[in-house]
Amino acid sequence: MLKESNLKKMADARSRHAELEQLFVSAGAVADQDKYQKLAKEFADLKPAVELQQEYAKTITQIAEARRMIADEADRDLREMARQELSDLERSCEQLESRINIFFDPARNEKDLDVILEIRAGTGGQEASLFAADLYRMYTKYAASKGWKTDPIAVSEGEKGFKEVIFSVSGKGASRRLKWESGTHRVQRVPETEASGRIHTSAATVAVLFEPEEVDLAIDQKDLKIDVFRASGPGGQSVNTADSAIRITHLPTGLVVVCQDERSQLKNKMKAMRVLRARMQDHIQQERARKEASARKAQVGTGDRSEKIRTYNFPDHRVTDHRIGFTSHQLPGIMEGALDELFDALLRAEEDARDQAR
Repeated sequence: MLKESNLKKMADARSRHAELEQLFVSAGAVADQDKYQKLAKEFADLKPAVELQQEYAKTITQIAEARRMIADEADRDLREMARQELSDLERSCEQLESRINIFFDPARNEKDLDVILEIRAGTGGQEASLFAADLYRMYTKYAASKGWKTDPIAVSEGEKGFKEVIFSVSGKGASRRLKWESGTHRVQRVPETEASGRIHTSAATVAVLFEPEEVDLAIDQKDLKIDVFRASGPGGQSVNTADSAIRITHLPTGLVVVCQDERSQLKNKMKAMRVLRARMQDHIQQERARKEASARKAQVGTGDRSEKIRTYNFPDHRVTDHRIGFTSHQLPGIMEGALDELFDALLRAEEDARDQAR
């Protein structure tokens, strides 16, 4: 059900949007470039809310027309068509109202942060490494569909797939939609090497770390131990010709980051520092969460890496998120990055949990 406050917010957004359109035609707004840039940004920021308002108003009008046809139309077949159309419209309206409530959720205005995802193969040997690679592909394809930027930071390849892959994601809304992915992801499928067709269960863990701003987290260089060594593993003949790999240890916490993917020592150090800062931020947040456990009631799951959050069942084409009881039989699409339905369900669950906690 659409919240009354959100209906007003949509109306206010459309009114302000129309007001800005009129301002743009005035000479003064264009002459003052600073003012123009601010107004242009506000105008662009209002557009999604205006589009939702227009879509909602159109749907409400169509529902009213369908109801009027059911009441006034003499032809029985036309009335039946109108009833079917009304049923479809009402279902679409419910989904639209849910989208609007999510859009205007105060949490939506939380600060956009770049995130670092760490995917590690868990139990299951080679199949777990393949699944880790599948998850990496799933997230990067989803990021591409959103126009987000992804940047590989560190990769440890297995015989097939990845033992570990670390990469960053940046873009509007990335942290809001990816924040629940921390935990154990379980896969059930027949491995390529399984001759008998027996289903195996494997797992990979995902950690989502938020990159802090420079001003948010100060690191004393005296607390760092930095080792330089020769890179090893896949990478061609040149990989072992220079001491370019970096290992950074944060002495107070014992956190260790290794980066050797770049040929440049400086680039490896910069990437390692990004990961270290994100892990330190996560360490601080986890400690705070343990001390303030009651404050986590409004969250979806705990974010603990040991928590089994989702199962990907390939034989049944089924994905189940165990925290909210969400099930989809669109597994092929999800593995290709079609994650919006799942993430929208998580957003709704977060909103419901927050409302109940109030």
